[in-house]
Amino acid sequence: MSVRPDSQLLLTPLAAALKSLLGASLAVGAAGALAQAAQAPAVPGQAASAASASAESTTATTATPPLGKVTVQGRAERQKAGLGSRGGLGIMGSQDAMDIPFNTLNYTEQLMRDQQSRTLADVLQNDASVRVMTAAQGFGEDFQIRGLAVPSGDVGFNGLFGLASANRMPAEVMERVEVLKGPNAMLNGMPPGGSVGGGINVIPKRAGDQNLTRLTTSFASGDQLGVAIDAGRRFGEKKEWGIRVNGSYRDGEASIDDGNARQRFAAIALDFRGTQLRWTTDIFKQHENIRGFRSQPAFLAGLTRLPKTPDPRKNIYGPDAALEVDDEMFATKFEYDVNDRLTVWAGAGWRDSWTMQDFPTASTRADVNGDFRLIGAWYDAYFKTKSADAGARGRFETAGIGHTVSVGVSRLEQETGSFYLANPASSSVPSNIYHPVPMPAVIGTRLAPTKTSDSRLSGIAIADTMSFLNERLLVTAGVRDQTAEVVGTYKKSAVSRLGGVVFKATEDLSVYANYAEGLTRGAIAPVNSTLINPGEVFAPYQSKQIEAGVKVDWGSFLTSVSAYQIKKPNAATLPVPGSTLMRYSFDGEQRNRGVELSVQGEIIRSIRWLASASFTDAKQIRTSGGTFDGKDATGVADKTASVGADWDVPYLPGLGINGRVIYTSSGWIDNANTLAVPAWTRADIGARYTTKIAGVPTVLRANIDNVFDRHYWLLSGTYATVATGRTVVLSASFDF
Repeated sequence: MSVRPDSQLLLTPLAAALKSLLGASLAVGAAGALAQAAQAPAVPGQAASAASASAESTTATTATPPLGKVTVQGRAERQKAGLGSRGGLGIMGSQDAMDIPFNTLNYTEQLMRDQQSRTLADVLQNDASVRVMTAAQGFGEDFQIRGLAVPSGDVGFNGLFGLASANRMPAEVMERVEVLKGPNAMLNGMPPGGSVGGGINVIPKRAGDQNLTRLTTSFASGDQLGVAIDAGRRFGEKKEWGIRVNGSYRDGEASIDDGNARQRFAAIALDFRGTQLRWTTDIFKQHENIRGFRSQPAFLAGLTRLPKTPDPRKNIYGPDAALEVDDEMFATKFEYDVNDRLTVWAGAGWRDSWTMQDFPTASTRADVNGDFRLIGAWYDAYFKTKSADAGARGRFETAGIGHTVSVGVSRLEQETGSFYLANPASSSVPSNIYHPVPMPAVIGTRLAPTKTSDSRLSGIAIADTMSFLNERLLVTAGVRDQTAEVVGTYKKSAVSRLGGVVFKATEDLSVYANYAEGLTRGAIAPVNSTLINPGEVFAPYQSKQIEAGVKVDWGSFLTSVSAYQIKKPNAATLPVPGSTLMRYSFDGEQRNRGVELSVQGEIIRSIRWLASASFTDAKQIRTSGGTFDGKDATGVADKTASVGADWDVPYLPGLGINGRVIYTSSGWIDNANTLAVPAWTRADIGARYTTKIAGVPTVLRANIDNVFDRHYWLLSGTYATVATGRTVVLSASFDF
């Protein structure tokens, strides 16, 4: 792997050796991932051609200050590849990837358009360390980072938890998606679901400097038609005021036979870009009505193999399963530069969400032949969330040491309610995942959901990044004190710490390490006659990560390698010495160790890559009675790879071809490691053509996901979901 001439620098012998070693490692990693998916097409599209880039302008909200000739060149090429060079670090603000002591990724709007991403899940398929745990047309989208669950309710929206849809986020609202791998409670606070594998943050669209009026029509498999509008304008003497409006409508059969998925979405984004003041306001409203939503079956204990994967176009729990979702959100935020050394900010928002489900439920789990017993049920719920943060960031020097000190406070309040009514098990009917029967009518009266919990998360944090050796050595230390309260039940506090080091051996080679803690709301011991401590309230518990890695900016592409260990407490019921009773505690543990390799950008001129591989060893430690000690943790694949490429065809101006291969090895469903989900490989292909029709800039796109129509199970903890089959998406975008 050679360095482009315009990106060569004078390197110290150590730096040159590290660079050579890293390049070789990534070449081997990418080759291995491609070998796993032999015979598959080249893999997914990230970039638009030069003509496409002019027809579909990107919408950067702020200019990125240059950090050197090589880095500026690298940013330009990686921006074409649909990858941002800066990432958000919570209270520490936006920073360049080479200065961050974490493994991060930032996907841009360009990538989402060229891959025809429809939701957040479509975007996150691109990285091997992130796996989507649910299939299209299901109840929602849940994720896994570094082998640990990140539910959709823990996704941030413009830096605030609780405002993104807890079901699925439409791509129409997203300008950028930021992924930070590993626990980050100090940076962002405790997420409402307590996930510790990593953080996902959606940055909403803003009006660009050029006027935009884009109409997109689309067709997807299952005769689903769609239309979307994207319009942006800036006003004022210096174009300081901006407005961006997005709206979409889709309706049709979608991914399940005889079903229907209807989605309506509208969003308005307002912003002001002044000399010192920056202000944004976002509003969105979403409605989904799905008939035949995809189920997540569970299987009988004791099975040693799963039933053969059924046809993904059938709803295995019944064709009449129905889901209705409503989301409304408002958020506003400002930043103010008091002077060139001090910035203050504050933000706040709310989201209301309602769901109604006609909920086919298995009273008896599926056996190896796919047989189970079905009852009818209703499950309705609501969420009311308020979220806010505020802080200040100052820059100064003491005794030749540079300091960037950030302080912040955060608050999240969330009320939930639900209504559940199910037929008795005695009224169940026999069914089969290959030949599902209609859900029995629910007997009873459908009532409004009633409040089930009222939780409040608040915290205060301080962090300092110190710079030494002319900013070649960056040392970060931070701490957050956070309180978790469930009204009327408990109120407990805990402290989360962070330490990070970045050494820039050269301008384009960074070596980093971190220690980071995650925080999850403590549980309450169940009321059980076998326990010595029923009802005991546990403080929020900490997960701990150590990580080290190397990042190299080669000019037109960026490579990285990282190794990590995360220890996460688990509930365990352990014997009490001298007693016949047991103690419920969090003395159990899941330990995930892993290595990640990635390459992003233009390695060969006109061909851009987004390739990564992840190797994870996840173990159970100190389980109840030692029963599962040393066994693999459930729901974690030990090998994953995502390899994608995008090619601007030089002989046909305006034509671009892209493809992607995604590989996930097998993983265990049960703690005893007797039942596994088989490994799977999926290939996607796509193309786009940029032209003009009647003088109107036009981009025609065609993508096929799961091009070989592989049928496979998706692993989701102790459940499995049938993955979506072959899906064709066609679209035409017109810029007026």
